[in-house]
Amino acid sequence: MKKLREIMTENVDFCTTLDNVYEAAVKMKEDHVGAIPVCEDDKLVGMITDRDIVIRGVAEKKPNASKITDVMSNEIITGTPDMEIEEAVKLMSKHEIRRLPIVEQSKLVGIVSLGDLAIHYESDQQAGMALTEISEAEPDQQMH
Repeated sequence: MKKLREIMTENVDFCTTLDNVYEAAVKMKEDHVGAIPVCEDDKLVGMITDRDIVIRGVAEKKPNASKITDVMSNEIITGTPDMEIEEAVKLMSKHEIRRLPIVEQSKLVGIVSLGDLAIHYESDQQAGMALTEISEAEPDQQMH
């Protein structure tokens, strides 16, 4: 059985709790991503998505200089590098999330996205169905 460490993206860019919403949005643009982990003293404390910025920031008329902690999601579902890929698929499907931060002792060490799993499972029909469930989740139900 393959482990997440074999497919995860390492050296993940992140924001800190000192950053503001504008800085997070710029980082997303530069990195071509829709979500950025938020860390404090090397510990993962949240995730901010482009959707968080729109729903909890723009739609609530918060300024771009708002603290990242005002709009980020702080209920984070995580995996570990030694977690089996199938377990991660089940976890992501259950919680309807598209990105799974990978931590060791609360420290961010990588991230696994729906795309990473799709590449790994391109010929596996069962995993394909699980990935479809994740990708079809209602946006309001997604945690990050």
